[in-house]
Amino acid sequence: MRRASELVREFTEVNAQYAAQLGRELEVNATDLQAMQHLVMSGSLSPTELARRLDISTAAATSVVDRLVAVGHATRQQHPTDRRSVVVVPRPASVERAMAALMPMIIGIDRVLDEFDEDEQATITEYLQRIVDAYRARLEQAS
Repeated sequence: MRRASELVREFTEVNAQYAAQLGRELEVNATDLQAMQHLVMSGSLSPTELARRLDISTAAATSVVDRLVAVGHATRQQHPTDRRSVVVVPRPASVERAMAALMPMIIGIDRVLDEFDEDEQATITEYLQRIVDAYRARLEQAS
């Protein structure tokens, strides 16, 4: 196996370890952490949309939301245009807490990228894009 491929594998392992550590810091399991990531990035979501994004049943999404509400990461609010439904809203303090935990890593990664010139950054970006595309293609084949 090529060293770059080994490093991609190692990156996925370290990323999983980092996500587990982040989950411990935020007092959530892996699925709840993924839900939080969607809420932080997208804002309010319906439980149905959250279930779709997590690829879980709506019943399982209800359990995720229950846990996020219980630990103070989210609230349920009436949907702004559909009085029969609710949306899951990330709590601002929780978003701050998650971002405070993530920002040192994001800044560190950006600093590493800043060490490369524009052409090198373009090559790195192209390589990573092709890796993402290869993963997506494999996922589509498996579906």
